[in-house]
Amino acid sequence: MSEIIFHIDVNSAYLSWSALEKLKSNSELDLRTIPSIIGGDEKSRHGVVLAKSVPAKIYGIVTGEPVAMALRKCPTLILEPPDHRIYDEYSKRLMNLLLTYTSDLEQLSVDECFLNFGPIAHLYESPEAAAHIIKNTVKNELGFTVNIGIAPNKLLAKMASDFQKPDRVHTLYKEEIPQKMWPLPVGDLYMVGKSSGRRLDQLGIRTIGELANTDVNFLIAHFKSHGQQMWNHANGIGSDHVDSSAREAKGIGNSTTLREDATTPQAAKQILLHLAESVSRRLRKAGQIAGSITVEIRYNTFEDTSHQTTLPSHTNATNTIYECACRLFDELWDKRPIRLLGIRTTKLLEEGAPVQLSLFDLPASNMGKKPTVSTVTDKSKVPAFSATTEERRQKLDDAIDTIRKKYGNEAIIRGSFLRKD
Repeated sequence: MSEIIFHIDVNSAYLSWSALEKLKSNSELDLRTIPSIIGGDEKSRHGVVLAKSVPAKIYGIVTGEPVAMALRKCPTLILEPPDHRIYDEYSKRLMNLLLTYTSDLEQLSVDECFLNFGPIAHLYESPEAAAHIIKNTVKNELGFTVNIGIAPNKLLAKMASDFQKPDRVHTLYKEEIPQKMWPLPVGDLYMVGKSSGRRLDQLGIRTIGELANTDVNFLIAHFKSHGQQMWNHANGIGSDHVDSSAREAKGIGNSTTLREDATTPQAAKQILLHLAESVSRRLRKAGQIAGSITVEIRYNTFEDTSHQTTLPSHTNATNTIYECACRLFDELWDKRPIRLLGIRTTKLLEEGAPVQLSLFDLPASNMGKKPTVSTVTDKSKVPAFSATTEERRQKLDDAIDTIRKKYGNEAIIRGSFLRKD
């Protein structure tokens, strides 16, 4: 499967989150159902519209316009001041929920992010099915709605999420560009501002399709490097790299909400194997090894519990992390149905950092001798330990990573992940 990226965008985030807070205080007024905006001051009539309700949109009110102008359009408009402390809290709740599906997530702003669907594709019937599950879970558990755009890169995913709102899932695959994107006004294209839009209009370029089919050298002559960028975007050319590195500075983990509650250890441990593969792959990609592991369980009663332990030796080997996770799971699980499972690794070191070998990694011929310090990368310094179980696992993982990098995530998969059908 080629790369599939989700762009998840909260519908009128500030207004939705302010509305939920007002409802918590026993207010019978839902800002989302009446003409209302976030921003400005009703008495001074200063400031701009930061967010608007759907009923306010009917009056022609747009985000970014002066509050005084919005009030002229709708004199009964309700104004609510922004509360960024609340918005930060709701943003954290959203991102934490999305992280239960995959850790391969890049947050763009307080109310939007990209999610790499590729590593979890085998868990769902299709990208669209997964997006609907995520969208409905956000709505049911957090109380607000999101749009999700599905595409082969971040640019197209972001464009797709801006299609009809609210509470929608839209696709924008390469073959859909002429039908879904090219008829749109050129000003709707990402990174085409008002000034560029006016200049394009003067040049007779009024739709994204016309921009896509314009000679790129003509655009460069008029807009310099921005002309190349606009032409690329109009033709659906963009990055498919989801950068989650900032979030993973202190730890790397992954968790997943199950489509059906797990009620047997076999079912739960298959999920743990998937999570261990994901986490260990991310560790290796980041060039890190972990010294501690945590297993998280959320029961179908929405009660959370976790269990943590220190690993015998720092590692990023899939099987080592999986086996430790299974031991933690056996100690933690109380036989209730499981809604969510997670694995998180911490106490990270760079690959190559000195690590103490486990006693059980010593060959029989070396038992009784004083253990020495080894490194993951410079194995020549410890020839006696070159054939340890841990090293063989690392070589296997490196080989699998190389195959997947060259031929895709589905080029090699574990037999236990194959569906019976």
